Amino acid sequence: MRAILRSIRQFRSALRYRGDIFYNGLSKRQHCRVNKNGGSVYYTPQCTDFWRCQHPSYMISRALHTDAVNVANGELIQGGPLVEYERRIAAGELVDGDICQLGTLRQLQRLYDELVETADACRLDRYAASEKAGRSRWLWSRFIPQSSYAPVKGLYLCGGVGTGKTMLMDMFFDQLPCNWRKKRIHFHDFMLNVHSRLQKHNGVADPLEVVAGEVSDESILLCLDEFMVTDVADALILNRLFRHLFSHGAILVATSNRAPDNLYERGLQRDLFLPFIALLKAQQGFYFVGKDLSSLLNEKFHQLIGNHKAVPQKVEVVMGRTLQVPLGANGCAYFPFEELCDRPLGAADYFGLFKKFHTLALEGVPTFGLHNRTAAYRFVTLVDVMYENKARLLCTAEGSPVELFEKIVTIADAQQMSPRTSSRSRKSDDSDLCVDNELGFAKDRTISRLTEMNSREYLEQHAAMVAEMQQLPADSSKDVLHA
Repeated sequence: MRAILRSIRQFRSALRYRGDIFYNGLSKRQHCRVNKNGGSVYYTPQCTDFWRCQHPSYMISRALHTDAVNVANGELIQGGPLVEYERRIAAGELVDGDICQLGTLRQLQRLYDELVETADACRLDRYAASEKAGRSRWLWSRFIPQSSYAPVKGLYLCGGVGTGKTMLMDMFFDQLPCNWRKKRIHFHDFMLNVHSRLQKHNGVADPLEVVAGEVSDESILLCLDEFMVTDVADALILNRLFRHLFSHGAILVATSNRAPDNLYERGLQRDLFLPFIALLKAQQGFYFVGKDLSSLLNEKFHQLIGNHKAVPQKVEVVMGRTLQVPLGANGCAYFPFEELCDRPLGAADYFGLFKKFHTLALEGVPTFGLHNRTAAYRFVTLVDVMYENKARLLCTAEGSPVELFEKIVTIADAQQMSPRTSSRSRKSDDSDLCVDNELGFAKDRTISRLTEMNSREYLEQHAAMVAEMQQLPADSSKDVLHA
């Protein structure tokens, strides 16, 4: 009798995890409000999702890409943290499920499933991975530049004390295969190890790149507990360290009591730490930072168009003019940056483009300065038009949104810039400094919109718009783009 009751309980729990409605190949989220003591905030660096649970009431919204639990004859047949969580509840090791913890576990289960499916591509098996040491790998990369961004995105779990973040991350970590290159470590211990390695490689041109190579060779999947930045020495190297780690294919899962925007708050020289926050936030969605990522962008583009064939197309813009689209299919257009922003195009051309396409894959967004000020103006206009049309952006860029515009300043900013000391000389950078009031004021809006366009809320709105377009007749669907 007890076994039967347990099976029924497991089956009911499995049904609780299925909270999505799928239509036209898109996922529509269902929302539910609950009251609960405590709460958590979840950011997903290098991922499409951003969602939060707030106290005293919070909203949970998430599309599950796989069934959290499969039940056959009353028995669980799928692995992962959700299955282990249910097992502990059924065994009486935990009290009945906490709704906020279930929300977190859905995220962790999704990541678990993706890692299992892409284990080879992520190079997780330590016995199948390369045996080259970090320094040798770094020396080899001097001759053949390499980058291997992970096809799977990580998680940043943020919430108050006592909400169970560490327990859930440990549950996720313990379910992973033992032969994977994984490490679970406290953030402060991790940084002490990094500084120790830096001393070991003192004298190398870029010791952080060497250290990142060593760390990623040992552990592709990093689970860092209590991510909290209080030391200025840590703050000044995190951006470059994690940029190198991500380029080596590292996947980050972290817990923290602070949201990314609040990390290192009021810290010494915090302005130098802000690019790291931007790195975490900008790598949400389809914004990829790094060089030689055209193959990754092309892969994402073809995933979005599905079985449709991408071919060159023409779009009518204004006054009988047409805009040549290098590749287009299923509402998605693919452009090199130069084709859209280094040519004499303006807002009318961009509006014409997004009358026909709802998604843009843009390859090779550069950092802006005096040498490409005109392209910067067109890029600002392009982002404004996309934002107004609720269009989706996939892009590869040389830096985060903040870094793209670092050399664009207003006259007032230029006057307040103090002379650099010899230890922080930036003469080579100053030669490309662009002092432009209009562009300097516009860049803040562009940075904000680029970040928002890769947020979960924005992408949900875009998905709803596309779904509505697919349900409308062809003639009326164009009006939805401008609703």
